[in-house]
Amino acid sequence: MDRRPDIVVTGIGLVTPVGQDLEQIFEALCTGRSGLVRTPEGHPAQGSLEVMGKGPDISAADVLPGPESRTLDRYIVHALVAAELAMADADLVVGRDVDPYRAATVVSGTGGLATLESQVVIRTQKGRLGVSPYLLPGMLPNMATARIAIKYDLRGYSSSIGTACAAGAQSIAEGMRILRNDEADVAIVGCGEAPLFPTLADTFGNTRALAKGWAEDPTAASRPFDRRRNGLVLAEGAGVFVLERAADADARGRAAYATLHGWGGTTDAHHPTTPRPDGEGQSVCMRRALADAGLTPADIGYLNAHATSTKLGDIAESLAVNAVFAGAMPPVSSNKGVTGHMLGASGVIEAAATVMAVGRGILPPTVNLEDPDPACDLDHIRGKARHNAITFALSNSFGFGGHNVSLVLGRPTTRLSRFGD
Repeated sequence: MDRRPDIVVTGIGLVTPVGQDLEQIFEALCTGRSGLVRTPEGHPAQGSLEVMGKGPDISAADVLPGPESRTLDRYIVHALVAAELAMADADLVVGRDVDPYRAATVVSGTGGLATLESQVVIRTQKGRLGVSPYLLPGMLPNMATARIAIKYDLRGYSSSIGTACAAGAQSIAEGMRILRNDEADVAIVGCGEAPLFPTLADTFGNTRALAKGWAEDPTAASRPFDRRRNGLVLAEGAGVFVLERAADADARGRAAYATLHGWGGTTDAHHPTTPRPDGEGQSVCMRRALADAGLTPADIGYLNAHATSTKLGDIAESLAVNAVFAGAMPPVSSNKGVTGHMLGASGVIEAAATVMAVGRGILPPTVNLEDPDPACDLDHIRGKARHNAITFALSNSFGFGGHNVSLVLGRPTTRLSRFGD
């Protein structure tokens, strides 16, 4: 008999191109209110990006007043804001509710590449003495975790995962593993990203991964599974979850959003940037997640796809989904038509959308899916949201390097639910 503790989500904090309020973000996903815009005049990425998913205007000084704000890359700012929202949402106070040494932190991200780029320019202009002593605390990919741990006195296990666009979902899975193994009592998990700067944008463009030709209609640029899709739209943001064991949440009287029932992970071992064409690694990943949760494909009532609006990626995922769910196909949608692709942070935002879909019984559509690609033959949610009461859902995240992560989420198993049922 499976005696593993149930792991629940008691706090959610998000920073996205469609806002920071969970209910408003979900409303945008369900109604198609887009966060994609033509790259603003004067933006550093103008000329490198036609369209972007720009996050809210948050200054480092607003997040960390004083001289230390100079150490914060924008990805850290996003992560700190998301963590603050999540901790408040969970009503979690370290020292009161949890021993600091029993509080884990796994918040990932690509790192402060914009900070590194700016310092390379300064060094070229001014020489080695011009390089800021604050470069490392702004650039390193573990600094979102470090800053959150410092702010909230989280002294337990900490890590930062570097699996590209799978990093946010894998951070959630790592938090689940830590709590299952009784290595901590609380896990603060998620990802922050800030990719809207020229060099990173240019490398995506030069690999022909970016959506092109949509400057006059930016809200139509990201179109997962659609026949006219021609690339992804880069976006920025962050997402942080507070995870606890259900028994601990019950003990402190906290309602949960959802239970994390299982996860799966595989590696394609195929190519640095493209998935296996047949989606085999992704299908095995989903099967592992279902097995970990003790479920069958027929139990899944909704699948939140990774689908980024790229030609090869959407087809590979479609083949993988068909391989797993043949004869028991759940409704499928991707959120990236509204948000764009926030790299690793997408996995957390999409897990949050999956939580809301289960809790509200509302399944958001794939926005801009007007003419489905026949190679992406799925039960697409198109045009408007579906109202389906479901118990379990699956969320996919796949990253450059062939990193695959799937999460199974379901109704909360705590005494109290954030959805009132």
